Amino acid sequence: MKPARRTPRLADVATLAGVSISTVSHVVNGTRFVSPDTRDRVRQAMSTLDYEPPPMAVRTRSGRAIGLAITGASSPYFAELIQGVESEASRAGFALLLCDTHDDVQREADAVSMLLAHNVEAIVIAPTTGFQSETLPLLRKHETPFVFVDRMSDVRCDQVGTENEAVSVALVEHLLELGHRRVGMLTGLEGLSTTEERRRGYARAHELAGVPMDPRLVVPAHSTVGGGRAGTTAMLRLHEPPTAIFSGNNAMTIGALLALKQGGRRVPQDVALVTFDDFEWASAMSPALTAAAQPFHAMGAQAVQLLMRRLEDPFAPRRVVRLPVEIEHRESCGCRAEPAP
Repeated sequence: MKPARRTPRLADVATLAGVSISTVSHVVNGTRFVSPDTRDRVRQAMSTLDYEPPPMAVRTRSGRAIGLAITGASSPYFAELIQGVESEASRAGFALLLCDTHDDVQREADAVSMLLAHNVEAIVIAPTTGFQSETLPLLRKHETPFVFVDRMSDVRCDQVGTENEAVSVALVEHLLELGHRRVGMLTGLEGLSTTEERRRGYARAHELAGVPMDPRLVVPAHSTVGGGRAGTTAMLRLHEPPTAIFSGNNAMTIGALLALKQGGRRVPQDVALVTFDDFEWASAMSPALTAAAQPFHAMGAQAVQLLMRRLEDPFAPRRVVRLPVEIEHRESCGCRAEPAP
């Protein structure tokens, strides 16, 4: 079986054409004059490598612009966050340029290069796991203000996210209080602060309740539907499967629901389910999902406010903001479900 072909990067085009990454960006975006010979070399390299620039959408019109680099830009999951960034940027008189990083470090670096080539004044970014090795040096070199959103880091910069650990404690404690002693967890993409903080909350809830934790019930699901489905299927095959599951995000929750249905398990009668990340259809599903509702719109707006503050005063003390999260208690946890016939 042949290994999967690596997606070509902006740096690959630059190497093949014998030019800098910024020159490739200028050719792709038409942001600066490039000599015809150099331009032809870059285009030939792009054709040879089948290179496709990251999608970018200009969301408003203004003489000044900020950038947003985020994974799943077309997904409903981040729709509210993007709207929050857009509305606050527009209110401040800025256009918004949007790039999708696909949670890939090289695509993230390429996306940020594109934004910088468009002369954005600052960037909101939900960093990938490799941010510090590829994208951070790029931003530092250009001295571009940036703020982290949703995903926190030890990088010294302005950041805005939500309370992950305490809310995860509350969700898992709720299941333990309902009598469950084998609570599984679907964990997100490794290396992300959200994944680690929610996993710590899961462990802390067991510690507080004095309930032993079975490591086989903590399953990596990579923040995807497929991961959630595979992880739940693996847990159901255990000699002692879980009677409840805590899912680290809503994509994995969809996968869990598919696996539970395929395995003939009813929610919550056979397996209770709670999730981090509420979404529009959670209350309309049967059973309605018990979920932690993150304030995505407020998170996006707060990120832009931090950027505006940074643009006004580059030497202002950095701010790290944690927004509260509300738990929507519905039926999937079992506390509001009708008794089984």
